[in-house]
Amino acid sequence: MEQFIPGQRWISNTESELGLGLILEVSFKRVTVLFLASDQRRIYAQDNAPLTRVRFSVGDTIESIDEERFTVLSLTEVDGLITYLGRSIDGEEVEVEEIELNHHIQFNKPQDRLFMGQIDPTAWFLLRYETWLRLQQHQQSPVKGLLGGRASLIPHQLYIAQESANRAAPRIMLADEVGLGKTIEAGLILHHRLINGLSKRVLIIVPESLVHQWLVEMLRRFNLRFSVFDEARCLEELGDDGFDDGLDESSGKGGNPFSNEQLILCSQSFFANYPRRQQQAIDAGWDMVIVDEAHHLEWSEKAASPDYLFVEQLGLQTPGLILLTATPEQLGKESHFARLRLLDPDRFYSFAAFLEEERQFEPVANAAKALLAEKPLDAGEVNLLSKLLKDDNVDGLLKSLTDPEKSAVAREKLINILLDHHGTGRILFRNSRQTVQGFPDRERYGYPLAGAENSDDLQQDARFAWLVDKIKELAGQKALVICKHAQTAIDIEQVLKNRIGIAAAVFHEGMTIIERDRAAAYFADQDSSARLLVCSEIGSEGRNFQFVHHLILWDLPTNPDLLQQRIGRLDRIGQKHVIQIHIPYVENSDNALLYRWYDEGLDSFRSNNSAAQRVADILSAELKSVLQTKTGVDAFIAKTKALNEEIDTELHNGRDQLLELNSCRHEQAEELIDHLSAFEKEGALWPYMEDVFECYGVDTEFHSPDCFIIRPSDHLRVSHFPGLDEDGFTVTITRACALAREELQYLTWEHPIVTASMDLILSSETGNANVSVIRHPDLKAGQFLLECLFIIECSAPAEFQMGRFLPHTPIRILIDQHKKDLTAAIDHRSLVETGTKFDKQQIVSFLNTQRDYISVILSLAEQIAQEQMAEIVDTATTTMLESLAAEIKRLVRLKKVNPTIKADEIEQLKDMAALAQENIQAAQLRLDAVRFIVTS
Repeated sequence: MEQFIPGQRWISNTESELGLGLILEVSFKRVTVLFLASDQRRIYAQDNAPLTRVRFSVGDTIESIDEERFTVLSLTEVDGLITYLGRSIDGEEVEVEEIELNHHIQFNKPQDRLFMGQIDPTAWFLLRYETWLRLQQHQQSPVKGLLGGRASLIPHQLYIAQESANRAAPRIMLADEVGLGKTIEAGLILHHRLINGLSKRVLIIVPESLVHQWLVEMLRRFNLRFSVFDEARCLEELGDDGFDDGLDESSGKGGNPFSNEQLILCSQSFFANYPRRQQQAIDAGWDMVIVDEAHHLEWSEKAASPDYLFVEQLGLQTPGLILLTATPEQLGKESHFARLRLLDPDRFYSFAAFLEEERQFEPVANAAKALLAEKPLDAGEVNLLSKLLKDDNVDGLLKSLTDPEKSAVAREKLINILLDHHGTGRILFRNSRQTVQGFPDRERYGYPLAGAENSDDLQQDARFAWLVDKIKELAGQKALVICKHAQTAIDIEQVLKNRIGIAAAVFHEGMTIIERDRAAAYFADQDSSARLLVCSEIGSEGRNFQFVHHLILWDLPTNPDLLQQRIGRLDRIGQKHVIQIHIPYVENSDNALLYRWYDEGLDSFRSNNSAAQRVADILSAELKSVLQTKTGVDAFIAKTKALNEEIDTELHNGRDQLLELNSCRHEQAEELIDHLSAFEKEGALWPYMEDVFECYGVDTEFHSPDCFIIRPSDHLRVSHFPGLDEDGFTVTITRACALAREELQYLTWEHPIVTASMDLILSSETGNANVSVIRHPDLKAGQFLLECLFIIECSAPAEFQMGRFLPHTPIRILIDQHKKDLTAAIDHRSLVETGTKFDKQQIVSFLNTQRDYISVILSLAEQIAQEQMAEIVDTATTTMLESLAAEIKRLVRLKKVNPTIKADEIEQLKDMAALAQENIQAAQLRLDAVRFIVTS
């Protein structure tokens, strides 16, 4: 061990960020070191101080305390203190004592740390290399951005996310039928864009009743932490107490309250009640705006609602806009057009022109139906297809339709070409239950009751007595009760609890968002005593209770859409049980008549009826009359049934089957699922994270199969491990377990703690300098090798998604002491450490005596890496050009037949290709880590 002498410069092996240390005092087997750069003082035991003597070599460029840089020509040592003789940038000779060296000098370069003896354990070097490999794998994955969602792998949701999220500026409408997961689709798109750096600032606007649900869903499913903004939060951001209405907010502390957070969630009613916040939101600048329940935004050619106009202005200022809305069939043509004009006002400028375009599109739809029906095409249909697709050279495919061996492939290719011609196919996604599998069966049970309804005294209501008996009959099974009014829900819960002794949760619009969510969580808890959740109509909009399969309808709405929304809280993809719908009704009451109307006339209990609302709109006056007079019921139900069948047939025949196909191309969706499944089956994530936790002092404990507890230990290497609080948490690494157990964190390659861990490793010098003693059958004992890890770095704007073509790419080079390249011959994983201890000072001394020779080997390794980089860059350039050129050609071809393709979009792709090529060609090579290997 070198002797400590006051005035010497040493550096900390464990806290290199402290800068150069100065020996102040040596006494009583202790050494006191002052780190002036960080204004820190440390006292160490002399015999095991984690310090390395700073000794620069001839040729090094260093800096004095006066920030004068010079190159070392020679050095002398007197009484243990070094004096450097060097030449400044101006060519003047300078003499600098080591006490005069710049206090801020750090040794972050791998070779500097190696020569200075700042050596990390081998496990850290291996972890660094593994991190680069995993990062490269993730960057080039076709499912990057889709890995981190806690959601089932449902084809149509994944397809929509992948198809829209990769666009430069997604402006789309999600109009799936109830229960198909529009919120998850929006979350997947958002998560994808945030992970890929394509969006940073996002505003979500939802109905007041759904604010907390969106907040929880974004956090629980996608680890996205949104801030809920209301008037109180805005005043807080601005430093305003709210009393001075005349205050100029632009002079407030925050200026624009929406500028202080990146991810913001607001209710529609907040902006309606505080119009002054609308302009601030418009001015705040967003990359993406998401609007839920967008069908509530009212518009006509004569006038538009303030809410609609606000979203319209937001859309004009924001590149990305996603509208979650009802299906086009439910909206009606004018309302559907109103949503489309928000997304693309240049294209959808006139309702009359939109109707004319739809009429012109009918031949395309008819041609698609003929192909999808898999029936022989007549001469007229073949002629129609030939005219429609005259620019697509389809004559050969049309001839193949008559060949039994070729017809299936020809049909598929023709359908794909027609899909590209689809008018609204690139901005509208609409999946139906007919095309999406996985929904449960429904069973309805009607209970005619004698007696009367009594809202003033529920115990005198025949339905209440039935309800008590039904709860007992269900024997502990959970059930959801929905009624029209909040007071009814409150009364039912109170009477059940106070007079019958049955615990239930209640959920209604008079409760705060937090109260509603607590009630829903209390009901969802399997250990709670509440077997019943009683909710008003508000409970049937946006809420998801698919863990329940008993639905009790206390009363019935006159609106079929409301009935479907009620049933849709249980009837969702992922529901494991047959849904049992219970409808108690007093004979000869309004509910009795509505039960027959829904059951016999519309068949709305057993299945989702797309025609029901249109039937109800047409017959609304007659329904009102029949409910009042209770006469002509049978005739009215027969009329309802006939009209329902007529409209249902019309809807079925008019179904835009091309739109449904374009909303989920199953072959592509299945490829995405295969990629995602492969990542999960690889099983590499937890072993990798165990190595990370071991390196940084995080304790792990087995919890149950595929589940682990992680918590900080008393020996953390960093003051705070990112994403980990002092209590720790439990994680699972399987999707199935994550979906079944919401209290567990779902660990994926895109979980914040994983991505932050990688950043922590690669942004520091962790593991970038190492000495290992290894034994290998192909290597003689007593020789040394250098294992170098170089990184190809390509800097480019995030929207280029350069990681697809040239991510940060590790290049490993292994050179022996005879300057022989052994990279291909000796695999990295075969270099296993023996565990033999070595004298660190002896190794460091050897490294410095052989510094010039080792520097030559490092230069040779860099030269070999440069040659490999040239090949990698060429391949990346070719791949990028082929990929973007193919997309440009496709869009140019489609623009001739599909007006949704904008010239700007094509020009943007061309510019991107040119700039991407420049960035790839400008890629740089950097030595990231070096390992000095001694064989035994």
